[in-house]
Amino acid sequence: MKWKKLGKIFCPDGKISWMRSHASVPIAEHIEGDFFRIYFSARDLMNRSYTGYVLIDINNPFFIEDVSTNPVLFPGELGEFDDSGAMATWLVKTDNKNFLYYIGWNLGVTVPFRNSIGLAYKNDAGRYIRYCPGPIMDRSMQEPHFCASCSVILHEDLWHMWYLSCTDWYIQESIPQHRYHIKYAYSFDGIHWVRKGHVSIDYSNDEESAISRPSVLNENGLWKMWFSYRGRSYRIGYAESHDGKNWTRKDHLAGIDVSKDGWDSEMIEYPFVFDHKGERFMLYNGNGYGKTGFGLAVLEND
Repeated sequence: MKWKKLGKIFCPDGKISWMRSHASVPIAEHIEGDFFRIYFSARDLMNRSYTGYVLIDINNPFFIEDVSTNPVLFPGELGEFDDSGAMATWLVKTDNKNFLYYIGWNLGVTVPFRNSIGLAYKNDAGRYIRYCPGPIMDRSMQEPHFCASCSVILHEDLWHMWYLSCTDWYIQESIPQHRYHIKYAYSFDGIHWVRKGHVSIDYSNDEESAISRPSVLNENGLWKMWFSYRGRSYRIGYAESHDGKNWTRKDHLAGIDVSKDGWDSEMIEYPFVFDHKGERFMLYNGNGYGKTGFGLAVLEND
């Protein structure tokens, strides 16, 4: 496969107080026709994370139809799991549910931060509100560090989740550094999750320190995943599976890499892959983990 980059779509101009910088971890929600709402995580001057959106026509994505003036999700109350930020990571729409999974994080002392997975749902007024004040997935007896970005698919009456799981922290040049890969969980309601420690995407070598933001599709019985992986800097990887649990990495087939120059020349990460009218698109971030905004690519025909 080969992706054709269409270019950078959006980057905050700093005029909105809660959206001073960054447009990280983009998610596409189909509204109607060719219109999509793209959710993303922005930061204020105190580096706290909020979820906002822009509205685009996929046929003319460089023209921003609308920008959220108020956040969709905002940091939680003091001391809660998301009091430093609420970053949307995946959206699931069914006949009677509209779930928005998000990364809630707060600052740490011995390590810089701690992440968990929260859940919001759309109420009758069309606003996303927290399902509960605490996370639906957090560190546990078997996973003692943190969990974060996830992809959630409802398939044949079973909810499947692939999520970031931190395996350890270590000290490098007096600074705590983390390592995380992708594990699998399942659920019967999308809220309560069964985790058995199954690793779906593992480190390919000792230099890899971060595997994150899975984006999963089921295509004619074959599961396909795009994800981020980092050695020196982030790149986008690709894997396939016949059961959704056991995956084979085929990073050489990802079909997208950094550009020679510009906003995504140093790193490329946080893919979100979606289909529309027979075409396959990818939203992604570039340099600075979203500080330079997000872009759009389309899969070219073989």
